[in-house]
Amino acid sequence: MKERVKAPVEEIRQKFPYVEVDEQQTVIVPADKLLELMQGLKNEFALDFLTNETAVDYPEESKFELIYNLNSICHGYTMMVKTSVDRDNPEIPSVFPIWGGANWQEREIYDLMGIVFTGHPNLKRILLDDKFDGHPLRKDFQWESVRE
Repeated sequence: MKERVKAPVEEIRQKFPYVEVDEQQTVIVPADKLLELMQGLKNEFALDFLTNETAVDYPEESKFELIYNLNSICHGYTMMVKTSVDRDNPEIPSVFPIWGGANWQEREIYDLMGIVFTGHPNLKRILLDDKFDGHPLRKDFQWESVRE
């Protein structure tokens, strides 16, 4: 059985001193440094594939957390990167220019959570009708029944 290759988290921490690494080896980056880190991870550490991008609502902390799962196909390791944005002004730079696969994932997050990805070339609803009011995956979203 082939041994799993670990991501070079310590090298990443040294190269980007503004990141934190938690006990699960997740890299945590300030939102204003997200694009710099992500471009560096792709160019210098061969994290060339964005597997998944998602978000979690923490209304009690007044924030959204964004989670990026990255893979290095040539080196065989994975990495999780997290950042947070303020719930009252949920805006973050798009990683679409770095990984084109972020296109629909960011549109889905925008549609269901209301997080705006600045620099995204086509940020519009992807699942819900344009006339739909609100973002149904926010924890404070109130469903209103239209059935009789």
